[in-house]
Amino acid sequence: MSVRHYLFVFLAAVLVTFIATPLVRRFALRRGLVDCPGGRKIHEHPIPRLGGAAIFLGVSVAVGLQIFGELRFGWGGTLVSAGRVEPRTVGALIGMALIFLVGLWDDLVTLSPGMKFAGQLVAASVVVASGLRIDYIGNPLGGGLIALGLLSMPITLIYIVGFTNVINLIDGLDGLAAGVSAIAATSLFVLAVQGNRLDAAAMAIAVIGACIAFLRYNFNPASIFMGDSGALFLGFTLAVVSLMGVMKSTAAIALAVPLLIIGVPIFDTASAIIRRLLHQRPIQEADRGHIHHRLLGRGFNQRQTVLIIYVWCVALAGGGYAIRWSAGPVKLVALVALFAVTGLMTYWLGLFEAAHLGEDAGSAADAAVKDQPDVPPNRP
Repeated sequence: MSVRHYLFVFLAAVLVTFIATPLVRRFALRRGLVDCPGGRKIHEHPIPRLGGAAIFLGVSVAVGLQIFGELRFGWGGTLVSAGRVEPRTVGALIGMALIFLVGLWDDLVTLSPGMKFAGQLVAASVVVASGLRIDYIGNPLGGGLIALGLLSMPITLIYIVGFTNVINLIDGLDGLAAGVSAIAATSLFVLAVQGNRLDAAAMAIAVIGACIAFLRYNFNPASIFMGDSGALFLGFTLAVVSLMGVMKSTAAIALAVPLLIIGVPIFDTASAIIRRLLHQRPIQEADRGHIHHRLLGRGFNQRQTVLIIYVWCVALAGGGYAIRWSAGPVKLVALVALFAVTGLMTYWLGLFEAAHLGEDAGSAADAAVKDQPDVPPNRP
């Protein structure tokens, strides 16, 4: 697959998402499909929440055009083989469509946690059934690989569903989930190209284009939110891309690479679970102790908070790249540096301290919102 084909996929995703987002926003406003302020939410105006539809459309059209180009004109790539679409590509696309529908349904009628989880399992099962699985993991004791056998299916399901939800859980500030997803997709794109996994690279660059276009409307002050339809779709698609690309590597360290690339949302989720256990609170109880709440509590405004998290994500993605391709001593240095930075951030932000609905963080968050320009939700 040549550079111009990657550029074509990227621009197609950008153009479709850029055009579709204001149309989706207008539709959501007319139908009253908005996210109202209150509780842990820190926006002050009702904001349309169906932006995920534009992201889904952008990625789908871009990948669809690439598949059409391979079938019709013989473009380079591995989404198509022997004149037909690869089974794992079909499974990935069906799963992506299903997870989008689950998120869209939740945006429209608010699904119960059980129903949402069941929908995620169904979407992930389609991907696993197509043959896209984690078949091996690295042996941490003696080197080499360990065949998972029948365990490959449940482990892959856990991996996909977990990946899907960490992106959804970090979607708490304007532009945060879209920016983190774009950074993760960029890292996965580079790794996929270098590993000659062109199918993964094509999907990754479509995600990059869709996220960048969506940020035009979603970065603070946002005029539209992606909702669960966008956050679940992005997390699921990144999981699929990592399975198609990095996870198919025979390198024993491969499993750690995509997890490092989305290390910030994973760490945010893990610290929330530990924090609630330490303070004897239900794991599922929402609080205002997440990374973005803590940064707001430190006096940063929304834009500054999001940019800090972007930088942190880039650092972890760079570490993942170093671990994947560098020599042993460089891997060790990269790991030590990443653990040190994460440890310092944990201590500075007090991520394990109690945050029972975070009164202090909430007050600071409210103040941060008041510092932002007063832009109505239907701005152009």
